[in-house]
Amino acid sequence: MILLFLSTLYGYSQYTLTELDTIPYKIYPQVNAEKPDLPSPFRTKQGYEYVVAVTREKKYAIIQVTPGNAYEICKQLIVDTLDFPDLARTGLHSEATLDTIRTITGWELEKITRLGRPNGLSQAGFMAEDEDIISVLKGDNHLVGKLGFTHPQMAQPLFHVLNMMDTDLSLNRWNMARHKWENIPYFFYNNRKVFVEAEDTKGGQKSIFNDGIGGAFYIKLWTELAPEEQNYLKQHYASLDQEQMAELISKLSIMHTGEMEPQYIMRYGFYEGHTYWRTDPIAIAFIFGLKDLPELNAILENKLYLFLSKHYTE
Repeated sequence: MILLFLSTLYGYSQYTLTELDTIPYKIYPQVNAEKPDLPSPFRTKQGYEYVVAVTREKKYAIIQVTPGNAYEICKQLIVDTLDFPDLARTGLHSEATLDTIRTITGWELEKITRLGRPNGLSQAGFMAEDEDIISVLKGDNHLVGKLGFTHPQMAQPLFHVLNMMDTDLSLNRWNMARHKWENIPYFFYNNRKVFVEAEDTKGGQKSIFNDGIGGAFYIKLWTELAPEEQNYLKQHYASLDQEQMAELISKLSIMHTGEMEPQYIMRYGFYEGHTYWRTDPIAIAFIFGLKDLPELNAILENKLYLFLSKHYTE
């Protein structure tokens, strides 16, 4: 029911990444003492994608992170072409199709919504109590289109993080006694410093779709706001009280995720609803430097707080 979808069909990985002929530095697992004079991420002319990261020894690692289906953590180039042919063809949903479908992966929408709400398949839920699977798909499809991206483009930086994790797992560079990934505290992405913490969990999370996806990792990603960014928010959102401002900054700059969420984005255009595990497209764009704060605010017409907090209800 779900078919492989190759990135070359509609430029899946293009933001556009800088393309290099050669890499005049040591490639991970070798490291560099000085920060490489390279963009991060970047692509070679052979099609391989790399990210520049910093190790806990304060060395600089150039890690190959090209999305693919051969990684141990998860397969990454799969789209639900049967249910969502427009997603497979263009990278975005047809809302007309979303209005007519009654099943996804062979399961009825009502079942998926029931499993996805709080205390369904997880205590936190895959969507809020007042959201359903179609309202969430529609809401984020509109948002991603408004931001000028496609769903596969949104999934790409998250896959890059998973592939750094996968590389260190294969090199036995996880602290297995603590079940934590401590080797890479942060990496660079479009001129932003992105911090990361990851661990493997004791249990496992089942998918709300009939797709065989499971969850075994917890990942926290965040970026620190520069003083000028904090001042920008204070100027443009002076009407927010202290608690609301803290909520805005948290939702904008911190993300809690795992290996399920980027697969959901790639396969279904599903970022989860407004719960703890939401991979909000606005947060992806900000944390990974795809859009700066004034760009995001202009696109969203000075309604960042509303877009980050309002639930997707019909």
